[in-house]
Amino acid sequence: MTDVPSVELSGVSLIFGGARPDDDPVLATHDINLAIPAGQFVAIVGPSGCGKTTILNMLAGLISPTRGTVKRHGVEVHGTSKDIGYMLARSALSPWRTARRNVELGLEIRGVSKSQRRATAMELLHKVGLQGFENSYPSQLSQGMNQRVAIARTLAIDPDLWLMDEPFGALDAQTRLTVQAEFVGLWEEAANKTVIFVTHDLEEAVLLADRVIVMTARPGRIKSDTLIDLPRPRHIDQLRFDERFKQAEQRIWEELRDEIVT
Repeated sequence: MTDVPSVELSGVSLIFGGARPDDDPVLATHDINLAIPAGQFVAIVGPSGCGKTTILNMLAGLISPTRGTVKRHGVEVHGTSKDIGYMLARSALSPWRTARRNVELGLEIRGVSKSQRRATAMELLHKVGLQGFENSYPSQLSQGMNQRVAIARTLAIDPDLWLMDEPFGALDAQTRLTVQAEFVGLWEEAANKTVIFVTHDLEEAVLLADRVIVMTARPGRIKSDTLIDLPRPRHIDQLRFDERFKQAEQRIWEELRDEIVT
């Protein structure tokens, strides 16, 4: 860990213009102040439209704040970066590429040699439990398997910052638990990688994260910032029944409830 945060948002507000000239502007986020040290796993929860994905997009350099600054390692973000992995709720795999070649895509764009990108893809597919499916196409795989391919593709470029936008939201409950466990194991195994994980699932946030940020309804502000004092490595299949987990989830639900229950 260094004294300079991996990620820092200072006084960040974002105003979207209306879809039509006569529409009023929309204040999406207001006065966000957040510092995340390198190697921390942070989950962000809040009602729909509160600006969770907007924060990820600002960190990725896809959009700029109207006011305030967004920094990575002390440097203000202007445009995209090659050391960020960004994963969405849907796998968004290329249907004409096999699992292995989907994982290789980012490395191919970066000019990595064919032998090296193949070795990296095979190693990651093995880690996410897809050995034997390297030459399968997305249409031949289940949704959970495709999401594992997407995880491997995200991590293949060895990003410093992992931005995750509800990556497991489309999975059924049983598959979701399995993929969550695989993902958190990969992160715990990685060296000093920072994760910002957006989810609507409070249980998921508490199970996976070191810290849970609760945002208010739009315009999104930070309502609470809670450290999750649970041991690592996390065995989430067992942790769900731990009294410490239940207490942490209850505390955060009390902060979140008023924002999503009307």
